[in-house]
This record gives sequence, structure tokens and C-alpha cells, in this order.
Amino acid sequence: MTRTLPDGLVVVVTGASSGIGRATAGALAGRRARLVLAARSADSLEAVAAECRAAGAQVVTVVADVVDESAVQRVLDTAVQRFGRVDGWVHTAAVVAYGRFEDVPAETFRRVVDTGVHGSVHTARVALHQFRRQGHGTLVLTGSLLGEIATPYLSSYVTSKWAVRGLARVLAIEARETADVHVCVVSPGGVDTPVYLQAASYAGVTGRPPPPVDRPEKVARAVLLSLADHKPRRSVGIANTVVRTGFTLLPGVFDRLVGPLMRAGGLSRDQVVPHDGNVFVPRPAGDAVHGRWGRHWQRAAGATAVAASAGAVAAARWRNES
Repeated sequence: MTRTLPDGLVVVVTGASSGIGRATAGALAGRRARLVLAARSADSLEAVAAECRAAGAQVVTVVADVVDESAVQRVLDTAVQRFGRVDGWVHTAAVVAYGRFEDVPAETFRRVVDTGVHGSVHTARVALHQFRRQGHGTLVLTGSLLGEIATPYLSSYVTSKWAVRGLARVLAIEARETADVHVCVVSPGGVDTPVYLQAASYAGVTGRPPPPVDRPEKVARAVLLSLADHKPRRSVGIANTVVRTGFTLLPGVFDRLVGPLMRAGGLSRDQVVPHDGNVFVPRPAGDAVHGRWGRHWQRAAGATAVAASAGAVAAARWRNES
């Protein structure tokens, strides 16, 4: 296996209009990849395409919603017609809704799950058929730390990412039967992207990434590494292992702490009326590589999270000793 990505690969990026997808497109453009970029917003796609062309990449865009399998097939058809093959497919499309489970409307919950799960299913089916026809290819699905733990106020997103993790594992196992066809999943923790402000909210406030927060470029580098070395699973985030361990080995403690920590570090103080964000329709004005959560926010939020954790531990001990 190689850890370097050759120039000139043909790569499809679904969900390329913002955040991790947009950062990945930019990173691939720097390697002179030939890119097929897909998302729901034509305006955002053209902005990303312009950035990538300025970096020297050949780019074609396709307006497509991954919930529609025929639209995903149209993305593939465009790629093959333009470039003759597809060497890699990076799938990053997702939408998010905040709120207690019973407060999130059924149609919103369903759309978040459809985008996360069926969007990944449609992408995988179309990509893998093409890879087997041509004899090679790598599919990279975007998972999440929230596909390995549970947290309140994000029930639909957690549901979708647990499903994506299971799907990716099955597909990676099946891909072992086909030479030079690979399936990988990259699972980040908190990332500084616009997805939190673009999300639907029925929690009374907007969401924000829990610290520690990585830049989307770091996740993009992990994606490119997966395209190069085909490692089935890759985690991005220095705290991910600790959080997963707590969830698995100390479920009682984890469940006591995760609510206070989520309210301290995963929800903002910006009050909003209930709204569906970009769950059903794109909001191109909010699309970008980065959100608003740089290091200045991480320091304050990290201190708050530590204080909340200490308070929750003390409270748990007090209850156990009472």
C-alpha cells in the first residue's frame, strides 16, 4: 500500500458544497485531480469549482440530491462521459437536526436519516458497480464519532451515523472479495464547519461542535490518505479514543456526563425559533469550508466542558454516596 496519492486521479465528491466535502475538493485539486463535484446548490458548486480550477484541477459539477438514486447515477454518468472512469468516490453529504427526540418533527427526522443512510447506500451502490466494471476504485464514506457513541439532542444524526458505520463495515468486508476495490470510512469528532449553523433546530438554540475541534482540512487529509492506502477505518480527533472508551467501558458514568457536557459544549447560547435549516432545501449563503469555531472558541468551550464534567462527576459521586 502507498501513503501518497498520485496526481491525475478521477474523483467524485458528493456533498462538495461546504465543510469537509469542500475542503476535500480543494485538497484533491492541489493534487491535480480531475474532479466531479456534486451537491444540491448550483451556486455553491460553482464557487467550489472556481476554487478548484484556480488550483489547476479539471472540474465538472452536477446538481444532485443523494436521497435520489437516479441523481447519484447521473453523477456517475457525467464522470464517465467526461473522464472515462472513476478512481475514487468521497461521500460527505449530510444534514443535521438538533432537539429532543420527541420535539423533532417526524418528517425532519426521516429526512436526516434518509440523507445520511440512503444517501450513503445510493452512493455506494452506484460507485461499487462502476468499480467492479472497471476493475478498481476506492469509496470513502464519512462517518462520525457520533456513529460510535450516543449523545442527546441529535437522535436522527446519531441514528444515521451508526447505520453508516455498519454499512461501511459490511461493504469493506465484501470488497475484500474483489481485487483493487476498497471501501473506507473516515470518522471525525468535532469539526469547524458551517453544518451546525445550517442545521435544523428544535432545541431553542443553535448547535456547535464540541471541543476539541479540528479544522476540515485535517479531515480532508485523512480522506486523501484513505484514498491512497485504503485503510478501512480512520478516526480523526485526539479525544475520540477516550470518548469511545468511556462510552463502552463506563456506560453509567458516560450517560450521566454526556447530557451536561452536550449542553455546555455542543449547544450554543444563540436562541432561535424552531426551524428546519437546510434539511429539505439548500441554504447556499451559509456554505463555506469553515464555520465560526476557531481556537478562540475552543479555549472558552473547553474550559466550560471541563467545569461541567467536574460538576457532573461530583454530583454522581454525591448520589452514589447518599
